[in-house]
Amino acid sequence: MSADGGQRSHLTTPIVPVTGPAMRAARSDVTIGFSRRTLLRRALGTAAGLWVVESLAGTLAFAWSAGRAASGVVRVGTFAEFLATNAAFPVGEGFPAYVAAAKSFVIIIDPARGGWFPGEDESGDGQALNVRALSQICPHLGCRPNPCLEDFWMRCPCHQSRYDRLGIKIEGLRYGPAERGMDRFAVRVDEEGVLFVDTSKLTFGPLPIPLGRPGVIPPLVENGCV
Repeated sequence: MSADGGQRSHLTTPIVPVTGPAMRAARSDVTIGFSRRTLLRRALGTAAGLWVVESLAGTLAFAWSAGRAASGVVRVGTFAEFLATNAAFPVGEGFPAYVAAAKSFVIIIDPARGGWFPGEDESGDGQALNVRALSQICPHLGCRPNPCLEDFWMRCPCHQSRYDRLGIKIEGLRYGPAERGMDRFAVRVDEEGVLFVDTSKLTFGPLPIPLGRPGVIPPLVENGCV
């Protein structure tokens, strides 16, 4: 009580409730830098954004690669690249070179012409382009023939069917049971000299030809790789 016996009134500041939006604004309203919560949120947002971008890029790259593979067209390269890739073998002299990506053997038809030439051949014969791509599958039962360095011929290891270096089956039981030559893929050479093999376009190989007849390239040596 006061000296005069009355009560002294106390001055107080009225309490004003703080609303939810005001509290959220206060939390974000920092004077220097970022709050830890804001920094964490922004870091997580950035990481999520990067993940989305990388995932989208990966999906597009996969779809592009799958589309190219589905088309069946395989790039072999220029003749110079072909020689460099197969430097361990005499491919420039007509020896069959195995191209795993195309599941085929690629062969220069006439080595004296010095390479292949622009053009397209869906029949797979390849004479005009001076290059042929043979399917890796033996027409007999599906094994993969092997080229022989001694005679340049192709020999199937499963049942001994033999073909000349351009895939022509030699007629006669002595040369195995296959009933036709090796099958051929369509080929294309663009204006820059790049060879493409189209594995979606296959032509059956021709009927066997007796050794010594036109159309068969004789072996370099007799009974090579026996």
